[in-house]
Amino acid sequence: VELAESGGGLVQAGGSLRLSCAASGRAAFGRTSSSLAFGWFRQAPGKGREFVAAINPLGRIVYGDSVKGRFTISRSHAENTDLQMNSLKPEDTAVYYCASDLWGRGNVRQSDYDYWGQGTQVTVSS
Repeated sequence: VELAESGGGLVQAGGSLRLSCAASGRAAFGRTSSSLAFGWFRQAPGKGREFVAAINPLGRIVYGDSVKGRFTISRSHAENTDLQMNSLKPEDTAVYYCASDLWGRGNVRQSDYDYWGQGTQVTVSS
């Protein structure tokens, strides 16, 4: 599976951005796109990768504490996931990565995810 993120950019504090992730290709073990869970993670300069949000095939959603109430993850098609980011803060500045979990768990652990995108930069100015 290949994951491609889009939608990053520069925005002022308080603004909004929408990130999208599209999956393509064949998953291992005969898994299909509809069985994948998707997650979003981010990594700020000098910091470790942080969990942002995840959605599993049944629609169960989990958010990281720092984005609850501001970010919304959605999944309009089996192969796509979006992350709507509102009320952005300078501390949201990071490279945002889309990831997929072959087994549909949608947990917060990075190690549960099998495929990763290249990342898209989000910069929030104060």
